[in-house]
Amino acid sequence: MRLPSALLALCLLATPHVGSAQGPAPDLSALEAWYAKARRTAPGSWGVVVADQNGTVLWSVNGDEPLIPASTVKILTTGFARSVVGPDARRATRVIGDGRVNPVTGAWEGRWALELNGDPTLERRDRTGPMLLTLAQQLATIGVRRLVGPLSVTTGAGETRSIFPAAWPARHRGRIYAPLIGPVTLNENLVSFSVLPGAKVGSPAVIAGDAPAGLALLITNKARTVAGRRNRISIAAQSGGRFVVSGTIGSRAGARRYQSVATDPTAVLDAAWRHATQLAGIEWERTSSIAAPGFGERRVLAEVVSQSFDSIAHEVNTRSLNIGAELMLLWGGGQDRAAEQLMAHIRSVTGLSSGVKLLDGSGLSESDRVAPIVFTTYLANFPQTAAGRNFPLLLPANGSGTLRSLKTGLPEAGVVRAKTGTLGNVSSLVGYLGQSDGTLIVAALYNGGNSGAAKQAQWSLFRTLGADGVVIPSEPSLTEATYGGPDNSKRP
Repeated sequence: MRLPSALLALCLLATPHVGSAQGPAPDLSALEAWYAKARRTAPGSWGVVVADQNGTVLWSVNGDEPLIPASTVKILTTGFARSVVGPDARRATRVIGDGRVNPVTGAWEGRWALELNGDPTLERRDRTGPMLLTLAQQLATIGVRRLVGPLSVTTGAGETRSIFPAAWPARHRGRIYAPLIGPVTLNENLVSFSVLPGAKVGSPAVIAGDAPAGLALLITNKARTVAGRRNRISIAAQSGGRFVVSGTIGSRAGARRYQSVATDPTAVLDAAWRHATQLAGIEWERTSSIAAPGFGERRVLAEVVSQSFDSIAHEVNTRSLNIGAELMLLWGGGQDRAAEQLMAHIRSVTGLSSGVKLLDGSGLSESDRVAPIVFTTYLANFPQTAAGRNFPLLLPANGSGTLRSLKTGLPEAGVVRAKTGTLGNVSSLVGYLGQSDGTLIVAALYNGGNSGAAKQAQWSLFRTLGADGVVIPSEPSLTEATYGGPDNSKRP
């Protein structure tokens, strides 16, 4: 039988705790041996809970000790946002307007704007998400040949501003993995392009492969092609999201690839929309404006939509995509006090009043704290709710994404569905492990100076527990094969 809650809390503080439950029974002596080795190879603060699928603790060390969780926070953010928007929700990007198309000139007479709603798949370089070109082509289909006026941007979520979450440490902000967050999101708010030699010596260098498409409009190219193989290209970022490329590149030199975060997502949007309208055969006169004539009502003129929430969430967890997690937090909680709503959701699901403090949705904040028992209780309870159906499928399987290192040592892919978390002083691994007589839920968190050794120990823990594991079952009506994008080729 389970220990009384007060006694259980005392046991969890420092020494291994053993409980009893129906279902999978781990080898307790193997777990104790594992922990003894883990403490030797990675001294620091450990918190570990192994529970059955009902959340009953089978073995634990410091299970109620709040530790820095890093990216395992994304598990909780995923559940929260899914419970608010639903598994099939999609983010729309639209052209909205109040006016009409002049049947003679093809000019749009009236107000128009782009509405963006934080779709992390919009304008991807690999074109796996919706594209602004599709929006422009839809406008052309309804007869628009000319747009007048500066770009106006709106959102259904409140303000269009892009910011760094206040809880993110300054040293992370602006890194490739930590771009600006906001409704205006193109290509995950990353920009990239290549500089190649021109056709002959003396000709300008060539800007190619710009992403998002149209970024080249923000690049001033002063670079020249010279003889040889030397690459002396200099790339300087300017205000307003612009770049200056200067220097020389040899006629036989390889391409110089550049990638950075977008410092002004709205400027990038402006350039991408210019490019899209040009390709669609629409003239955009950006320097002047006209007054709305006052007829008609605001309506959707063109629209593209993202893949489903579940598809996006699966990718966010598989790639550990910080911008995706922060956008999911905004979808669920809006722009004000979203983290507080996330914590309220966790308390509601787990029934635990302590052991969690979250300031962001991605886990990049080092002020976040989650106790292992909170994770295991959440992973046990949330799939039993209406919003939690097939929740494990939203986490990567062993051998994929951030679980690539679990490709070996387990019977097959799908035995584990889990999320990793890594910071300089943090290594965490939380998720499900399939067994023939049930599912184990494991949360292993480490805070200390040897996160690399701790990560290896965590892999070892899952391999030990899952040596005879089976693929985690799911309802046949929802599998990863159903994750896919919508048809954006048709206008609404």
